[in-house]
Amino acid sequence: MTKFYEIEPTLENYWRSIILFGRNVASYKFALAKALYDLKDSGGTVISLDKLAAPFAKHISEHLVICDKQGTSGNSKFLNGCRDYNSGKLTHSGLIELTVKSGFNNVIDAFHNVHQSEVPTRFFIDERKTKGGIVLTDDFYKLGEQFQYENLVEETEARWRLVETAWELNLPKHLIQIDYKEESREFFADNKLRRVAVTPASPALNGYQKGKCFYCFREISIDKENSADFADVDHFFPHILRQCDAEKPINGVANLVLACTDCNRGVGGKFAQLPSVDLLERLSNRNEYLITSHHPLRETLIAQTGNTADKRRNYLQDAYNCSTLHFGVKSKWQPMPQGSATF
Repeated sequence: MTKFYEIEPTLENYWRSIILFGRNVASYKFALAKALYDLKDSGGTVISLDKLAAPFAKHISEHLVICDKQGTSGNSKFLNGCRDYNSGKLTHSGLIELTVKSGFNNVIDAFHNVHQSEVPTRFFIDERKTKGGIVLTDDFYKLGEQFQYENLVEETEARWRLVETAWELNLPKHLIQIDYKEESREFFADNKLRRVAVTPASPALNGYQKGKCFYCFREISIDKENSADFADVDHFFPHILRQCDAEKPINGVANLVLACTDCNRGVGGKFAQLPSVDLLERLSNRNEYLITSHHPLRETLIAQTGNTADKRRNYLQDAYNCSTLHFGVKSKWQPMPQGSATF
């Protein structure tokens, strides 16, 4: 998905490409990313496998408690060892030894690969043969200095939860739906037999918008406790669309965007207005980023809006035409740009 980072080639978007668009056959990529977050301030650029193994195995073991399915393979010596550690059958030193031996077999080699090619920037160099580990690059440390860095930590966790939930439900992908619950601002996975709370919506959506307000492109945050730039989850098509068609997925992924509070509910904000038609193409572009990602957000969007790009554009245009009939052509809202368009 080179278009994602070519429009805005920043360190954050190279990293997001890895987390959002990299192939998922196991959750090791997410665990490695989270281990690197943990080790950023540990001192020194050379990270031995022993040192890397501790946070890597910790994150895998913790997620096995949440969801026992952590990959598409039927059996894994490493994952079985993490399960043994959780049940007290394996010591911590035994877990570290197993992780060094079996935990990094493919993930270090494949981490930077997205859609059969490597992203232009590397965040670590594989030096296992010469230095017994990996070497963090200057770009990784620069990534840690960016405004969006704390968002990336939450985005990685949200992505992990979405992927492992799809594996856990263990049904054909087209049967899994992701819905949004406004009261808790969470996504729920539903396979018609079971409904599972997955992750807060904000970190699950933020990466696809590159950490920007959908409407004005001002930088936003998903850290509610520590940031004045905390983003709202907004419905692009207001609830009045249901007057046109009660079955329209108002709370579906395709209709949810992250917006700064000024755009959503500030002076001159959108509130329950219909956005101007030029923003419809932006919504389509954002949704196509989700489509080119892997399930379950991908499959949910396809099921709700169409199995081709043309059908999905027509779906949005039909919804827009319907909304226009109810709102009237004079009541469309236009944001005040605060940054350059990035999608």
